[in-house]
Amino acid sequence: MKNLKPIYWIWSVTVLLTVFFAYYQRKTGPTYPIKDTAIVGNDVIHYKLLRSCNSGQGAEIKIQVKDSNIIGRIYFKKFRSPEPRDEFWMKRQGEYLTYTLPSQPPAGKLLYQVVLMDNYKSVLLTPKPILIRFKGKVPSGILIPHILFMFLAMLFSTRAGIEAILKRSKAFLYSYLTLAFLVAGGIILGPIVQWYAFGSFWSGFPFGRDLTDNKTFLALLFWVTAVIVLFRHRENRTWPVIASVMLIIVFLIPHSLLGS
Repeated sequence: MKNLKPIYWIWSVTVLLTVFFAYYQRKTGPTYPIKDTAIVGNDVIHYKLLRSCNSGQGAEIKIQVKDSNIIGRIYFKKFRSPEPRDEFWMKRQGEYLTYTLPSQPPAGKLLYQVVLMDNYKSVLLTPKPILIRFKGKVPSGILIPHILFMFLAMLFSTRAGIEAILKRSKAFLYSYLTLAFLVAGGIILGPIVQWYAFGSFWSGFPFGRDLTDNKTFLALLFWVTAVIVLFRHRENRTWPVIASVMLIIVFLIPHSLLGS
C-alpha cells in the first residue's frame, strides 16, 4: 500500500490540473455566453447572452424579466458591415423578454446589444456590442471523441511533465501517449470538426492565421521533438517538461480567440 501512495497523489494532482486547465479554457473562451446581473427599477435581473449558435437556426436571446413594466430593445448588425444597425423591440413571453437573431452562414458573425428600460431609465447590459459567431453543426460521433482525445492529451502531457520533474521512469510512456492522443484529437479529428463547423479543414500555417490550428501545430512540434529525444535518451528530463509547459500554454489560450 505504501508504494501506491505516491502514484495516487501524482495522479490526483495530474487530474486536478488538467480539469482546471480545461475549465479555464472553456470559461474564458470567446464563444462562452456572457453571464451577469443588471438592476432595472426594483428588479435584479440575471441574464445570459449567447456568443455562439449553430448555423441554420436563429440565436434566441432570452432574458427573465418578471416586472411587466420593463421592456427591452435589441440592436444588431453584421460584423464589419458598413450598414447601420437594425433595432427591434423584444417580445414578452410570460416572464421573459425574447428576440431571435437571424441565422448566419458558418463563420458568419453579428454584433448585438440589449437595452432594458422601465418608466424612469434605460440600462445597457453590456458596454460594448457582443460578437456572436455561427457555426455548422458537428456530429456528436466526431465532436465527443475530439474533445475526449484532447483532454487525454492534456492529461498525459501533465503526467509526463510531473514524471520528468520527479525523475521517475515512465516519462517516455506518457510522452508517447500524449503525442498519440494529440495527433488523434488535434490533427485528425480537429480538422474534421472544423470542416463541419466552418467548411475548412485547415486554416493555420502555412495557409492562414487561425489561432486554434496554429497552436495545435505548435504543440505537436514540441511533443514530436520530446518523443524523439526521449526515444534516443530515456533519461532526458528537459524536453518532456518543456513540451508539457507548452501544451499548458496552448490550452490556456482560448479557442478561436482571433476569430474564424
